[in-house]
Amino acid sequence: MKIAIVLTMLGLWQGAAPSRKVEIVSVTGCLKEAAPNSWTLTSATDPAPSSANAPPAKDIPATPPAGKNAFALIGVSEFNLAAHRDRTVIIKGLFIKATPMSRVNMTSVTDVSPSCVPAAK
Repeated sequence: MKIAIVLTMLGLWQGAAPSRKVEIVSVTGCLKEAAPNSWTLTSATDPAPSSANAPPAKDIPATPPAGKNAFALIGVSEFNLAAHRDRTVIIKGLFIKATPMSRVNMTSVTDVSPSCVPAAK
């Protein structure tokens, strides 16, 4: 009995709850300012596991991908997003799944294209 209690406390018991770790992801899409200091990424790709750092040049797509997702961006005050408005960008950050719109707490922004591509069908 004591072993089960210790294992449960250590999270090693079979029935232990899964970790609620927030993942760092990369998403590519069109950067839009919905309202002053309220930014969204539209026509965005599905979140892909990533590191928090800006992508190396070799990882920036030559042709901007089109996605069908939208994400609210938070933690935006650290970045000059106005310089990237209405461009296709890669946003990296902590992914927060939510309804009605998931959020990305930004850690980097990188230009991909000076224009936006239409959303995927």
